[in-house]
Amino acid sequence: MTAQSIIVFLIIGAIAGWLAGLIVKGFGFGLIGNIVVGIVGAFIAGWLFPYVGLAFGGGVLASILHATIGAVILLVLIRLVKSA
Repeated sequence: MTAQSIIVFLIIGAIAGWLAGLIVKGFGFGLIGNIVVGIVGAFIAGWLFPYVGLAFGGGVLASILHATIGAVILLVLIRLVKSA
């Protein structure tokens, strides 16, 4: 993995985490937390979507959408655990 691909990976994670924080109100974790939520969300979506049969194609926008949906799933799960 090159330095450029790591930077793109972090930027996509940050955007996805920020968008997920906007969608799921009350769960902003700051810049580093949003990057982590976005990256973990991308892994969740990458694991879950093939089982469901969803595909968004390729490219940066598809990656951001993919990671954002996964991050929203993660934030909803965190909200459920915190409220229990």
